[in-house]
Amino acid sequence: MELTQTPEKGMLNLQEQNISQGIEKKQENFLETTLGKVINKAVDIGISAVVPDLIEDEVIDIKNAILKNGFEDGIQTAISSAVNLGKSIVGMVTGKFEDVSQAQNVIKSGGVLDNVSSLLDFALNKAKSGGLLDKNMYQVVKQGKNTILNQVEKGITKEFGKQTENIEKLGTYMNSWRQNYKEQNFNGMEKQYQKIQEKLKELLPLEKTLSEARKIENLHEMIRNNEQKFNLTMEQEKLAEILI
Repeated sequence: MELTQTPEKGMLNLQEQNISQGIEKKQENFLETTLGKVINKAVDIGISAVVPDLIEDEVIDIKNAILKNGFEDGIQTAISSAVNLGKSIVGMVTGKFEDVSQAQNVIKSGGVLDNVSSLLDFALNKAKSGGLLDKNMYQVVKQGKNTILNQVEKGITKEFGKQTENIEKLGTYMNSWRQNYKEQNFNGMEKQYQKIQEKLKELLPLEKTLSEARKIENLHEMIRNNEQKFNLTMEQEKLAEILI
């Protein structure tokens, strides 16, 4: 007997697929933007360590020479390539990350440091051939590349550690919101709600986290729009869980 899929089931599967793809894209954008900033800052620190006798403006000139000659434009591709390769290496079944440690493992496995190393070589050579770096400075920075890459690695590790800490803080805010909801304390809920919203901006988008946050948001807005009264119907409470 051949089983057929109902139109409703097909629409639900399509909706779930679209949500999953949307989260995956948000995760990729977040990593490209956040890690891009981390890498740029790490390069700045690394150059300062390689040429400690230079004044700040000279360090900035060297960094700009590197950034404007292919490094800055290539960072997004370097991170994206590392993500795609890393996912393949670790054998991710779905395209989206389930937790922070999985994302960190993918970035490391995908060889983001190798990609940054190649970018540095390319940018240094281009800056030298374009006359933006003299031969001596080129050699100094080239020989100090491992120092720069160490700073990049430290920066990435620190960022993922920060992500883990923020997940824990978000969980604390959510639990406080639920406790205030249980006590029907809207002012307390509002205080925690604002903390939740701010912390979400700093976090790698994870499906479980976003789902829990959306349920809280829906309930919060329902109560706010109900003149801060907690006499919600069972249907409204269920709706808060569905509209995620």
